[in-house]
Amino acid sequence: MSSVNTAIQLITREQAEQGTANGSTCSPALAKGPWDYDLAEALAGKPAYGPGASSADVAPPETPRQGQLPDEYKRASDEELDVRIRAAKATLGDRAVILGHFYQRDEVVQYADFLGDSFQLANAALTKPDAEAIIFCGVHFMAETADVLSTPEQAVILPNLAAGCSMADMADEDSVEECWEQLTEIFGKDPDDDGRVPIIPVTYMNSSAALKAFCGRNGGIVCTSSNAKVVLEWAFERGQRVLFFPDQHLGRNTAKSLGVPLEQMPMWNPRKELGGNDEQSLLDSRVILWHGFCSVHKRFNVGQIEKARLDFPGVNVIVHPECPMEVVDAADSAGSTDFIQKAIAAATEPTTFAIGTEINMVNRLAAEYPQHTIFCLDPVICPCSTMYRIHPGYLAWVLEELVAGRIVNRITVDAAVQDNAKIALERMLAARPI
Repeated sequence: MSSVNTAIQLITREQAEQGTANGSTCSPALAKGPWDYDLAEALAGKPAYGPGASSADVAPPETPRQGQLPDEYKRASDEELDVRIRAAKATLGDRAVILGHFYQRDEVVQYADFLGDSFQLANAALTKPDAEAIIFCGVHFMAETADVLSTPEQAVILPNLAAGCSMADMADEDSVEECWEQLTEIFGKDPDDDGRVPIIPVTYMNSSAALKAFCGRNGGIVCTSSNAKVVLEWAFERGQRVLFFPDQHLGRNTAKSLGVPLEQMPMWNPRKELGGNDEQSLLDSRVILWHGFCSVHKRFNVGQIEKARLDFPGVNVIVHPECPMEVVDAADSAGSTDFIQKAIAAATEPTTFAIGTEINMVNRLAAEYPQHTIFCLDPVICPCSTMYRIHPGYLAWVLEELVAGRIVNRITVDAAVQDNAKIALERMLAARPI
């Protein structure tokens, strides 16, 4: 099975030559090199997420930008980049470890020493304490987490600084602090008769180190899509209610599975007074959801599930909990990327799976398990915009710079932020699913 990038190139070429193509993609710009987006952003004077699922999301002014990649890496063929990357890896040996996220393109994943979700990869880096450099082929918040958990001597490198995350950017530190102040005025700070404080902050792993540190300072915790239920139970034992950010869908789906009624889950929109709520609805709340979402998982809808069931009777529909609630309710099951992987691996008989998560991962699962029929619920090829900013050209560049004794694109989290972020992460580590 061809890679997602190869499919995009073919679709774009057929569309240009014939006016039609066998398949569709959400943007022909995906066929270009990411350095074209870097240049376009530099000329426009403002950052953007690039083509793909997050293309319509507005990138804040402080979003990191990538400088121009040297021309030799832009002009290099796939074969030349392959030779250069493998040669640099061989030269560096154990001095460098490459981490590849599930949603990363195949052309990059093939060089990864570890493949997994954001937290699995951060933990994988801990198994290589002697590595001088950790090259994180993912997005910015993941590299930050790796820097928090790695040793001070290790350099964490993000091959393309523009590989951010639109969901993570939907909750910034200033907005969350302002929200917290308003909620504290309403709820006060005194615990109830059971010793539970008025509110506990919970941030999803897909957030900045600054927000993880905010949770660490305020008695809160970090969660992943794998342990969100356990984390919410942890928070309810200690608090009367939870402020959950930045992904509303993971928060809503998880709280609902714990029996929290929807009317006790108001949304907080940071652009509105009191988040768009009245005081009484906040006082009656159990979970206050931040107005954030993943643009990849927002693309999935119930109509896609209905079509899959019509086309493939008996299909097993599995979606990620970042999908909207009605999609999760209509699916057969919902879970993290690790959950999805394990569900398919556990199927002993040939099965048809319709998967609601990022296309690169779905495509890779289809290739890995040819005995099953595996396809993405969304028929339009539309990868994560920011994951797609990582390209073999950038990987070759950062590796060859390391060989030359230079560290480029290093991600460094301030020491004070690291300390508090680590507190919240360690609480998360202790809240393991049973």
